[in-house]
Amino acid sequence: MCSASESGCRPRRCDKATRFAVRLAASGLLGVMMGVAAPARAADGCLVLLCLAAPSWRAIEQCVPPIKQLFRDLARGKPFPSCSMSEAGNTASHTPASAPAFCPPQYTRVIDLDSGPIYHCDYSGAISVSINGAPFSRTWWQFEGDSVTEFSPTAKAQLGSWDTRFEDDYARWLASQPPPSAHQP
Repeated sequence: MCSASESGCRPRRCDKATRFAVRLAASGLLGVMMGVAAPARAADGCLVLLCLAAPSWRAIEQCVPPIKQLFRDLARGKPFPSCSMSEAGNTASHTPASAPAFCPPQYTRVIDLDSGPIYHCDYSGAISVSINGAPFSRTWWQFEGDSVTEFSPTAKAQLGSWDTRFEDDYARWLASQPPPSAHQP
């Protein structure tokens, strides 16, 4: 943590970092992250849960190796890691993506064939995180390692700032859609 008197520290940023750390500590996860010395071969479920609840896991140096390991493990068919130290209501789970049933519209591709359309999702799966029993975030990931996170309204209210790529991609997709046709009487 930093204080407003430290050089290079903006009070607003410190306030958000402090609120985020306090919220995670209250959920019983911060202590787990502090005890992790080095990334293990298998992704640590508690660290993964903590990192996926962050505004941007890529911006936290300690989160990059375990999240990339998680994506490699999921791509190889390994199960999603568990965290026995998290409190009730703090969970994460993995679901394979399947277009169009379980894939955001901005990432669903349609290939028209003579035999009918084939739907494809740009992402391989999604990791849903719940905090205090409520949906918090859903991270869509690819085998190649790319990901994008969809934050719930509750998460956005608590975080104050977050990676907006999911919303930006949706806005671009929505703007590219043809206007609705007017009904002819």
